[in-house]
Amino acid sequence: MKRIGNIFQKIVSMENLELADIIARKGKSGQYGIKMHDRNRKANIEKLHQDLVSGSFRTSQYVTFKVYEPKEREVYRLPYYPDRIVHHAIMNVLEPVFVANFTADTYSCIKNRGIHAAARKVIAALRDQDNTRYCLKLDVKKFYPTIDHDVLKAMLRRKFKDSQLLNLLDEIIESADGLPIGNYLSQYFANFYLSGLDHWLKEEKRIRYYFRYADDLVILSGSKEQLHTLRLEIDQYLTSIKLQMKGNYQVFPVEARGLDFVGYRFYHTHVLLRKSIKKNFARAIARRKNSKVIASYNGWAKHCNSGNLMKKLLNEKV
Repeated sequence: MKRIGNIFQKIVSMENLELADIIARKGKSGQYGIKMHDRNRKANIEKLHQDLVSGSFRTSQYVTFKVYEPKEREVYRLPYYPDRIVHHAIMNVLEPVFVANFTADTYSCIKNRGIHAAARKVIAALRDQDNTRYCLKLDVKKFYPTIDHDVLKAMLRRKFKDSQLLNLLDEIIESADGLPIGNYLSQYFANFYLSGLDHWLKEEKRIRYYFRYADDLVILSGSKEQLHTLRLEIDQYLTSIKLQMKGNYQVFPVEARGLDFVGYRFYHTHVLLRKSIKKNFARAIARRKNSKVIASYNGWAKHCNSGNLMKKLLNEKV
C-alpha cells in the first residue's frame, strides 16, 4: 500500500477551512452554534487556522443523548465551531482517499452508495439463483463503541505518512471511547476500520457476492458449507482487529425466509419492505405526518414490490 503524505497543509489552509464552514452549515444556518460563530466568523476561522498549524487544537467537550430508532444508541454531539468545521475540513481532503480504499460493495455514509444502491446490487446478485441459494448474515457486537484506538491508528499509519495529519487524527480519535456515533469523521473511520476485511473477502477469499452496510455483513453462496466455514474465518479476522461477532449470525436458504437487509426483505423473485418499516409507514399515514415523512416512506416503497401495500395504505391506485 502506497503511503500518502503532504496532506496536512491542504487541510488547515484558510481556503479549505472557509470551504468547510460553508459545507458544514448547509441546511443548518438557523442553528444557535452557527449564529454564534457568525458574530466573529472571520476571526474564528483565523484562530482555528492558527490552532491547527501550531498543534494546539483540542476536541471540545461532547454532549451526549440517546435515540431509540431503529434501536437504542448513545449519540455524541460536538459544537459547530470549531469541531464540526475541522471535521469537514479534514474530509474535504481525505474523503476521496478513503473512498478509493473501499471496495465497490461497501455501503453506508458514502456518496451514491446508500441503502438503495446496496439494494440494487443485492437484487442483481439474486438473479444468479444457483450461486445465491444460501446466505450468511452477521454483524459486529457494539461496533462503534468497541473500535480499538491503537488498531485504528496503526491502520491510518499504513495509509498516511504525514505526521501532523496523524497527530490531528489521533487527537480526535482519543477524544472519546471507541468511535462516537454522531461524529462526521466516525462514519469514515468505521468504514476504513473494516476495509481490510472487505478486501480480504473479495480478493483473497474470492467471494463474489459480499455486501457490507456499516457493520451488517451479507454473503450469498450456492454452498451452505462454504458459508459456515467463512463464518468461522470471519470470526477469527474480527478477533485479530479486536472486534467481536454477534452471536445471532445466521446461515439460511434465501428462498425459504428472504434476506432481511437495508430495510428490505429480498427473495429471488421479488423484494418486500421490512415489516418494521411497513408498520412505521402505516403509523405515519394514520397520524397524518407531514408530507416529507410520507415522501420518505414512498421513497422506500418505490424500490420494491409494494403495489398492494401502497393501495392498502393510501387507499388509492398507484
